[in-house]
Amino acid sequence: QVQLVESGGGLVQAGGSLRLSCAASGSISSIKTMGWYRQAPGKQRELVAVMTNSANINYADTVKGRFTVSRDNAKNTVYLQMNSLKPEDTAVYYCYASLLQYGSLGYRAYWGQGTQVTVSS
Repeated sequence: QVQLVESGGGLVQAGGSLRLSCAASGSISSIKTMGWYRQAPGKQRELVAVMTNSANINYADTVKGRFTVSRDNAKNTVYLQMNSLKPEDTAVYYCYASLLQYGSLGYRAYWGQGTQVTVSS
């Protein structure tokens, strides 16, 4: 009953910007952590940015200073503002959430379907 739906991916030139959004929907009691991972061709999935609250945010070293993660808790939505994009940012970006589903006894991880980001040089 829980779904994470991403939007905002696409093709952009190096140096450009994109803003990704991910909305969680369904029978949700509480969301603890939301964020983003990515997987490039031939690479393993890696953390990009995750946020539990304003005092607990973790960015990959490769995106610090360029990407910003934020949350709208009222809308169960997480955003990723990506600036100064580089070709090496090309990947499928996956939304992540650790949440408590209504009727469940504990938190578990959920994943979106992924959205393609391609940065051309």
